[in-house]
Amino acid sequence: MQPEQTFDAIPHADPLAIFESWYAQAQASEPNDPNAMALATSTPDGHPSVRMVLLKGHGPDGFVFYTNFHSRKGGELAANPYVALLFHWKSLRRQIRIEGSIAEVTAAEADAYFASRHPESRLGSAASDQSRPLPDRQVYLDRVDALRQRYPDGNVPRPAHWSGYRVTPVAIEFWQDRDYRLHERRRFVADGAGGWTSTLLYP
Repeated sequence: MQPEQTFDAIPHADPLAIFESWYAQAQASEPNDPNAMALATSTPDGHPSVRMVLLKGHGPDGFVFYTNFHSRKGGELAANPYVALLFHWKSLRRQIRIEGSIAEVTAAEADAYFASRHPESRLGSAASDQSRPLPDRQVYLDRVDALRQRYPDGNVPRPAHWSGYRVTPVAIEFWQDRDYRLHERRRFVADGAGGWTSTLLYP
C-alpha cells in the first residue's frame, strides 16, 4: 500500500484565515482562473440554478462578485437572497463550500471595480441584456460596436443595473482530497456572536 499524500490537517481555526491560505496557494498553482466559483441560487419555489462567476473581493465582511441585476441570477437573487458558493481547485485537490446571504455592494465599490475592467469588457457588459433572448450574435456585436464609437476611449459609464453582491457566510466547509477516497472535511458554522463552531464530517 502506498503512503497517503501528505497534507496539513484542516484545523479548528478562523475559517476566513484558512480560506485566505488556500486561496493564495490556488493563485500560485491553479493554471486558469483560481478565483472561479460556482454560484448556486434558487427561485422562491425552490428551483435551483448554478453557474460559474469570478470572486472579485473577499475579507472579513464576505465574498464579492459582480453581475447584471437584470440577468436570470439577478432576478433569482432579488427574490431569494440566500446562495451557495463552491471553489474547486483541481491542482490542489481541494474544494471550499460557502453558504450565506447577499447584500448589494455600494455604488462607489461598483464604480471602482467597473472602472478597473478592460475597456472591451466594460463595453460588452454595457451592451448586454444578459440572459434575455438574442436573435443573432451579430446584434450583440453591433451594439458593442455602437458603444465603442460613442465611447472611443472605452470609458463607458457603469450601467445602473450592473453592480455587485457581497456574500456574508453563515457556513464554510473545507474539503481535502486524500488517497483512496479517505477524504477530510471540516464544516464551520457562524455562532451569531462573531465566532465559529466547527466539526469534522465523514467524507
